[in-house]
Amino acid sequence: MAPSSDGPDRPDGPDTPDGSTGPVPADPAPAAPSRAHEGDAPGTAKTPSAAKGASTGAPPAVLDRFFHISDRGSTLGREIRGGFATFFTMAYILVLNPIILGGAQDINGNQLDFGQLVTATALVAAVMTILMGVTANLPLALAAGLGLNAMVAYGLAPLMTWPEAMGLVVLEGILICVLAATGLREAIMHAIPLPLKQAIGVGIGMFIAFIGLVNAGFVSPGDGTPVELGSGGSLSGWPVLVFCLGLLLTFVLLARGAKGAILISIVAMTALALVIELVADGVEWGLTTPEVPDSLVAAPDFGLVGAFSLFGAFGTVGLITVVLLVFTLFLTDFFDTMGTAVAVTSEAGLLDERGRVPRLGRLLFVDGIATVAGGAASVSSNTSYIESAAGVGEGARTGLANLVTGGLFALALFFAPLAAMVPSQAAAPALVAVGFLMMAQVGRIDWARYDIAIPAFVTIIVMPFTFSITNGLGAGFVTFVLLRAVAGRARSVHWLLWVVAVAFVVYFAIDPVEQLLGLR
Repeated sequence: MAPSSDGPDRPDGPDTPDGSTGPVPADPAPAAPSRAHEGDAPGTAKTPSAAKGASTGAPPAVLDRFFHISDRGSTLGREIRGGFATFFTMAYILVLNPIILGGAQDINGNQLDFGQLVTATALVAAVMTILMGVTANLPLALAAGLGLNAMVAYGLAPLMTWPEAMGLVVLEGILICVLAATGLREAIMHAIPLPLKQAIGVGIGMFIAFIGLVNAGFVSPGDGTPVELGSGGSLSGWPVLVFCLGLLLTFVLLARGAKGAILISIVAMTALALVIELVADGVEWGLTTPEVPDSLVAAPDFGLVGAFSLFGAFGTVGLITVVLLVFTLFLTDFFDTMGTAVAVTSEAGLLDERGRVPRLGRLLFVDGIATVAGGAASVSSNTSYIESAAGVGEGARTGLANLVTGGLFALALFFAPLAAMVPSQAAAPALVAVGFLMMAQVGRIDWARYDIAIPAFVTIIVMPFTFSITNGLGAGFVTFVLLRAVAGRARSVHWLLWVVAVAFVVYFAIDPVEQLLGLR
């Protein structure tokens, strides 16, 4: 969940204030007013006549007819500017995704190649962003999701090989496509209580932030304590200084509303790290050493594309574990997409009079294809990015902006050496900042209601403390169902949640269950 995970959950639908599920209302609530342009009517697209005053130059007729640029009150210039803005606010994923996936080991101790990860990350982001623009005609860019890649790196890879882990991502994407085509994806969303949806986002945010702190060396295993500050209880060394300065710079830029704050911080701290590497001796950077490459341009290395095993994980970890891992991937991916889609299209004033996202079916199907493509290219699931709102802020209203964003990602295929010079200490502040952004949802949880607050709390704390998104989801679901049952409100729990809770009980007790069944 990339920052894309911090998109707000839609307030309407069957989730009731107390977290139980109820009937689906006939009409969704109207959209909130868009703030992208104060003169725009909320929830509606401009007509050509309304756009005349704003237009500084008519777009080519072919593009105008295909993307409905004038109908939505936009111009060719706005779409181009919006596409650039979106790219530069989410280009950090070209560095962070390789650092997260490349820094983890699979069950056999193997690691993915950094340069190949940069290439594959750019490739899938380019193709899927363009596909979203052409098919759904929405200014909604896609790339490898933060939170999703962390789950693959630290939840799946330690249990199996990299190809097997990526095969599960492909299976999850196929499931998303099927559910999107049949309309069942919305039904599954309605089964999850709103407080748990919000807690999932917060828990993933804390998990990502913790990964950033560990990768930067700001915290480490302690002597007699699980973790401690720096090494030996204090901060020391140039790399940690780079992280601390980068974190402060990122927060300052975010507080001032600077566009591209995360990317600016990464570039600035990489420059500082390069200087330190030149003037200081014996600096230990870890995974990536900040060195100016021999060449800034290199031929793309597609070695990871197609390196997945679709059903290999079944033989390694068993059917029950595979089902739960795919389900967990699906839930995380699901909330990323739905929250981001509603947030970005609402900001663009594209929601209809009933508050519905235009071409939602196409959007969800492309999202499923992006997940399949991400797994097939070994870069984890690709999902919609909340940073697309930056492009909307520049005036983007159509899928034409995606062609610009996707084209820039395609151009990045040839600049992998630039990403390879970014040390983890320069990129880690972005992870902490993303964690902060995702924490915003914690204020929406009703902490006065213990039957709601306790499962949310359990979900949030178990994820970072067990270093597992799967464990956090499972603990939250089981706790929610248990508290509802003992309170005499078992019927308020959707039957799907009962199935999931029972499955997670088996997951947590898999060893004794297998012993009981004579499987061990």
